[in-house]
Formats: sequence, structure tokens, C-alpha cells
Amino acid sequence: MSAVARHLTVSLAQHSYEIHIGSGLMAEAQRYSDVSRRALRIITDSHLAALHLPALLAAFDLKSEQVFVIDAGEPSKSWATAERVLDWMLSQKLSRDAVLIAFGGGVIGDMAGFCAAIYQRGIEFVQVPTTLLSMVDSSVGGKTGVNHARGKNLIGAFHQPRAVIADLDLLKTLPRRELSAGAAEIIKYGMLGDAAFFEQLEGGAIDQLMALHGETSAAVVERCCALKAAIVAEDEFETTGKRALLNLGHTFGHAVETYTGYTQWLHGEAVGLGLAMAADLSARLDWISAKEAERCMQLVARAGLPIRPPAGMQPADFRRLMAADKKVAAGQLRLVLLKRLGEAVLTTDFDDVKLGDTLAHFCH
Repeated sequence: MSAVARHLTVSLAQHSYEIHIGSGLMAEAQRYSDVSRRALRIITDSHLAALHLPALLAAFDLKSEQVFVIDAGEPSKSWATAERVLDWMLSQKLSRDAVLIAFGGGVIGDMAGFCAAIYQRGIEFVQVPTTLLSMVDSSVGGKTGVNHARGKNLIGAFHQPRAVIADLDLLKTLPRRELSAGAAEIIKYGMLGDAAFFEQLEGGAIDQLMALHGETSAAVVERCCALKAAIVAEDEFETTGKRALLNLGHTFGHAVETYTGYTQWLHGEAVGLGLAMAADLSARLDWISAKEAERCMQLVARAGLPIRPPAGMQPADFRRLMAADKKVAAGQLRLVLLKRLGEAVLTTDFDDVKLGDTLAHFCH
């Protein structure tokens, strides 16, 4: 039996659950998720099925016909795909005590969680994240959903998982681009809520992480999950504004993803650019220093993330697409910006001219 390197609890009023982080956990996934004697079905994508499906089937004692495979990539995170998944679930005659296993990155986790949330008014699901981004962010907190041509994540539901099982060995099969995408969310946590963690990343942890140093990877994943768990516990349904701080960089990033039709940039790449843009605007507002904004930009670039928008994207494109963001309230754009490095705020209190300056700076 492999030892769990680290585990922590997401403490919620109605549905608390465990996050397990370590190497070799997939072989014991059924024990960690406590789903024995339940009807189980797996949702995964074509890339992961080719790499890991036999091991996952063995872990849950399932057969290949008990797995639904969707095309890999962000374009699959759509209502059309959700309909196919739900039709398959119905064809499997799953009852309300069934459990879905989301085996994949953010697309699979969001898709499987969303389908679990609306199937027969809700069944349980387990997150088995396979990417760095999903381990540190999207698998935790219960946000599920699909994209729409008009914007990212505009159709969805809050639905907490039964458990999260992050097997760090799965990261070994990731291309470096996917690791960089995950690093964006990690940098985000330091910027919005933990200046000491940001300094650790600057001091070499980001490089060790990109090299998949075992202890560093486990510590970083645990730290990010703990930071997110604390925020989710305080504001599970994003009603007070606290949880919205987790969207630092995302309003800019979602605009990029929508502009490119979810086909050219990974989510983390768009968030990385968004972090740089949010830091730049925060400095223009004199909330942080120009030096601190530059530190953010440098760490984003050091992780191998883009710091310029897609070719041809103009300030007017950002404004049009940001206007459809979920954080818009009463017609006002709300942005998550930095009051200081390590402290973020959701605000409408920013100079629109300064926003224009930031957009022009990055789109030049």
C-alpha cells in the first residue's frame, strides 16, 4: 500500500471532502474515494485513454464499456458534448447512487462534474486530476460547467466532488506546455493571497516544479489546494466576493480564450497573460509598485507562459469580450486586481483610462 504523501480537508457546511496528494495513488483510488459497492462510470478523453486507461480500469475494477471517452481539448467543453455524455449515462441506466469518475484535466473535471450535477438532479463524482492545473485549481472547489461561443464557463453549476485524488506520477506524461499552463494558476495563488509563497516560487521553487522535483511538487500542490480550500470554505457559492479573488487574471484570460475560439491557447496560458495584465493595471493605479508588477511579469515568463496577446487581438476585442464576463454586475466590469503583492481585491474602482493604457501596452 502506497503512503499518502499529503492530504487535507475542504471543510464546507454541507459537504466536506478530502484531497489526497502523492505518488502512486491511482492504484488505490477506490479506497481513497470510498466508492466500493457503488455503480461507477469513468469520463475521460482520448489522449488519456491511450496513456492510462488500463491502470484506471484496474484501480476501480471496471470494464472498457463502463468508460465514456471524449475528444481531448478545450473545444470538447461544450453543451453538445455534455448532451452526449448525459445520453450515455442514461443508456447505462445509472441510478442516483451512481458515482462518476472524472479522469483528466480541467476540461474533463468540469464536464464530468457538470453532468453529475444535472443528471437526475445530482449524483456524486470523484476528481482524479491528471494535469498540474487541475491538481492545483480546477479539481477543487466544485465549479463545473461548459463553455459557450459567447464566453467561457457561462453554463454551469456548483457541485462539490466526493474526493480529489492527485497522483503526482501522472504529471510525468505531461508535455512542458501543460506544466507551464498549471504554473500560471500556482503563480496566481502567490499573487492573490501569499506573498511568502510567491517569493518561494521566485527563489527557485518554480524551476524545481517545472522539473517535477517530487517533494517540491507535492508541497506546491498542497499549498495551492490549502489556499483554495480556505477561500472556498469561506465563500462556497461566490456570494460575498471572496471566492471571486480566485479569478485573478481570468477576466483578461477568458477574453483571449473566447477570441481564439478555445482552440489556440491553453487555459493556463491565457491566465498567465491575464496575471501580467492585472499586475500592470494594478501598478498603473499605484496600488503596487512598477517593480512588483515587473516581478509578476518575470515569473510568468520564467514559467514559459506568453506575455503578449494573440496576433491581431486589439483593445476593442478585450473590451467587447470582457463585457460578457460573469463578474460584470449591473453593467459594470469588475476586475480582480492587486492591492499589494499577496493581497487581491474584486473592484469596480479603477480608472477606465488606465485600463485602456494596459490594453494598449500589451496589444502594441
